Amino acid sequence: MSTQTNKTTDERPGDWEEPLRLGVSACLMGEEVRFNGGHTRDNFLVHTLSEWVEWVTVCPEFEMGLGVPRESLRLIGDVEDPSVVAPKSGTDHTVGMKTWSQQKLPELQAMNLHGFVLKRASPSCGLFRVKVYDDNGVPAAQGRGIFARVLSDAMPLLPLEEEGRLNDPRLRENFIERMFAYRRWRNLEADPSPAKLVQFHTAHKFTLMAHSPTLQVELGRLVANVGKHPLEQVLADYAPLFMTAMTKVVTAKRHTNVLQHVQGFFKGSLTREDTEELSEVIEEYRLGRVPIVVPLTLFRHHLRRHETPEWLHQQTYLKPYPSELMLRNHV
Repeated sequence: MSTQTNKTTDERPGDWEEPLRLGVSACLMGEEVRFNGGHTRDNFLVHTLSEWVEWVTVCPEFEMGLGVPRESLRLIGDVEDPSVVAPKSGTDHTVGMKTWSQQKLPELQAMNLHGFVLKRASPSCGLFRVKVYDDNGVPAAQGRGIFARVLSDAMPLLPLEEEGRLNDPRLRENFIERMFAYRRWRNLEADPSPAKLVQFHTAHKFTLMAHSPTLQVELGRLVANVGKHPLEQVLADYAPLFMTAMTKVVTAKRHTNVLQHVQGFFKGSLTREDTEELSEVIEEYRLGRVPIVVPLTLFRHHLRRHETPEWLHQQTYLKPYPSELMLRNHV
């Protein structure tokens, strides 16, 4: 395992002035640890996201001692609890990989990770639709890699994704937003108070409205009753609901609803021409003619020029991660 620190920004102090700490399958960073001695370097991770990230590289198969090069592995048997076997020799590595994965967990948990990017289709790291072969050698793309399953079970709130799915602009944007949101949550957990929980929830009001209006309401009820229950219990109830909401990919319809909601806070402040322009840009977005960054840029322009509630300026929805990533230019 190795780490790499890259430059940061003070554009939004306290949020991304420090790099995210992300776990990653080592081959995606260009490390030659694949079964065939190669790698699968991912350009988005290495050249775009790395500016904001400290990477923690992991290769279960190599680190458990299988070496490079090595026999290829495959999952066989029960989809929910498969064995991992080298088909050429018939060697069963299930116990070894499960043991290594469990032993690795405390180290990873102590590193305060904010997310993990896993290698697609890998029998150790694959997160979704990994092939599991039955007794007749027929594959079903319904499994999960041994390490990926151990990791997701032990750290259920940690944002996880496969590098292949990051080619989808909406899934990529959702994953990056989740990681920054998760770090804000972990920062709150490190020094909690009822007031800070209220502030956190308020700052994520529009973010939650965009991801899941239903869970936004449920989370709001928890926060409203924070003084009536032990804070530790409220935090324990809030965290899984919050991260569940963040996993829901925002639709154009929900974005439009939030944009129209935000527009209401400018009522009486904008000229008729400015109001009409905002409405037109929101409609252009709804129709798919411009990306979400266009109306959001216009909103930020008016926030700088007009008197609006302070809490509106603190909304993570308006800037959930560094704008240099340009993720909202494509959704």
